[in-house]
Amino acid sequence: MTLIHSALIETLGWHFALSKRRLATLAALIARLAQSRSVNLSHLAVHLCGPAQHASKYRRLQRFFQFVRLDQAVAAQLVVYMLNLERPKYLALDRTNWKLGSRDINILMLAIVTRRFRVPLLFTLLPHQGNSDTGHRVALMRRYLSLFPAASIRCLLADREFIGAEWMDFLNENDIPFAIRVKVDMTVTLEDGRAWSLATLLRRRRARCATLVGHINGTAGTTCEPLRFAAKRLGTGEWLIVATNRPDPKQALNDYRKRWGIECLFGDTKTRGLNIEDTHITNPEKLASLIVVVMLAITWAYRCAATTTVAGSATTMMAGGGSPVRPGRREGRSPDRRAGLTGGRDRSPCEGALIGARGVVVSEHLSNIAAIGTDGWPPHHRSTGTSLHVSASSPHPGRCGRQGRYQRT
Repeated sequence: MTLIHSALIETLGWHFALSKRRLATLAALIARLAQSRSVNLSHLAVHLCGPAQHASKYRRLQRFFQFVRLDQAVAAQLVVYMLNLERPKYLALDRTNWKLGSRDINILMLAIVTRRFRVPLLFTLLPHQGNSDTGHRVALMRRYLSLFPAASIRCLLADREFIGAEWMDFLNENDIPFAIRVKVDMTVTLEDGRAWSLATLLRRRRARCATLVGHINGTAGTTCEPLRFAAKRLGTGEWLIVATNRPDPKQALNDYRKRWGIECLFGDTKTRGLNIEDTHITNPEKLASLIVVVMLAITWAYRCAATTTVAGSATTMMAGGGSPVRPGRREGRSPDRRAGLTGGRDRSPCEGALIGARGVVVSEHLSNIAAIGTDGWPPHHRSTGTSLHVSASSPHPGRCGRQGRYQRT
């Protein structure tokens, strides 16, 4: 067991009331997710260390999800603690779903999106396919408010699925600032009492941007407090309209762009990252524990990458010892760009925080996260003193080819 692995077990032990063996299994799951890039238990078992047979390791993981239930509230507080996100932050609300046979997996997710991080925070497994309703959204936000104050929310961002007078009244009553995209055919009541559709109000607007004030009309009535609307005509001619309770609607329209971070997060957890759709778990309680493990794996990846890059470290991981490698020419970028955590190409934690971006890609923070020692490398790289890295243009370490191959240095 490595020092980093021991530190991870100690950190988890402060928050989760689990036995020492269960904590070791949880830490191994978090570390091996970075290595296997799949939540499939059979694939994860291949990467577990130890002399036990694959069937024994697989059964160990099965027993973990059979008997262990990880608390979302504890995990959410751990995410905020590990990433030092106590300051007001942007939250994004969205839903992702996939099918496993005839079963619909439908997740309502609340995530933190910042310039450097996009991590899950709280979620609800919906018992049906399709959109969420106001009750599920309100319940999810109440769970957040039971853990963190409303002042910790800089702005709540959501798309056109999350609209409704009752829902927005709830956000207003709890002093939660929001910027939510609304449909162009929605009806609003202006201050003079007349009701118009947004499409009608914007029909004769020649400017690319427009603002107005009014009450949203819903099935249960209109919003109690007036909302501000900011609209921008896109290149396709379609209007992007954002409703907000903030005093500056144009700033809310600008902040709404950050909502795309949760879409990138879904890519991180799916095909571009940890492949959560590979799971065959359908039991809601077991699936919730698996999602918490994925949350912690992404957080641990970002934590290790941030610690490494802020310190200016571009040390190549040593397979059995050796000296650091001097950073390449393309590593003269900001730590965030090297870690793949900022704009431009949207990288997953595995592509960015774990692998590094456009530089020496098998770096020290990969050893911090995966903690694989020498057993995880190909046999011909296990000699003492061999430094490994992948060519700067390689997006996938370990894949042979013209742009991605192991090199001895």
